[in-house]
Amino acid sequence: MEWRGDRHRWITLPEHLHLVFPDAGRQSSRSDRLSGYANVHRPVDEDSYLIDYLVTHCYAVSMARPKSEDKRNAIMEAATRVIASQGLSASTALIAKEAGIANGSLFTYFETKADLFNQLYLELKTEMTAAAMKDLPKSGDLRKQVFHAWSNWIDWAVSNPHKRYALRQLNVSDGITPATRNAADKVAVDFNDLIKRIRAHGSLQTAPISFVGALLNGLAEATIVTMINDPDNAKKHCKTGFETFWRAIG
Repeated sequence: MEWRGDRHRWITLPEHLHLVFPDAGRQSSRSDRLSGYANVHRPVDEDSYLIDYLVTHCYAVSMARPKSEDKRNAIMEAATRVIASQGLSASTALIAKEAGIANGSLFTYFETKADLFNQLYLELKTEMTAAAMKDLPKSGDLRKQVFHAWSNWIDWAVSNPHKRYALRQLNVSDGITPATRNAADKVAVDFNDLIKRIRAHGSLQTAPISFVGALLNGLAEATIVTMINDPDNAKKHCKTGFETFWRAIG
């Protein structure tokens, strides 16, 4: 490396970090500094070189760094907790702080706050549905099948209060797109099929499915709250909630 006077030197840059430097006394633009793929051998100001090198190097490294699934999960878990405690108006900065990352890093994984909330909604619905349908008997009495799914669902909600609170708020948010809701419905198709089979021969067979769903969610929420407030009789309350639902639509 050669020095030219007190402030300049010759430097050869590697191809993947090529910087285009202007003539002495003229400041380069950001687009200049980030363009091109050839070696450069020109006199540059030492301080300007250092700044340009660091900016470009950090840019190149960040673009090449693969996304971390652990970091994405940390963001989703943090968003769940923050929404549960602060509501949907909570800032991405607060979510990032809760996740232990820089706010800018959050947008490496989610383009916007709305994107984050839509993906979180879909993941929570998917997890809840999977829990409800776990080990579901493939055949047999419909009532037993539905009670199995009901019990699993209620147990999941009681065991995951933050997820339940967050999902409840996301479920009524205008920010959740029709496409996301449709994707969630596809995930829950087997669970929804159980409800439709009950409804087909009951008193609510002509009622809109949205009404039946709202009734189901309302009874489930009442059951969950009662179980939390009276854990010693949780199983009894779970069964009572189911019996009420079954009589309403069965």
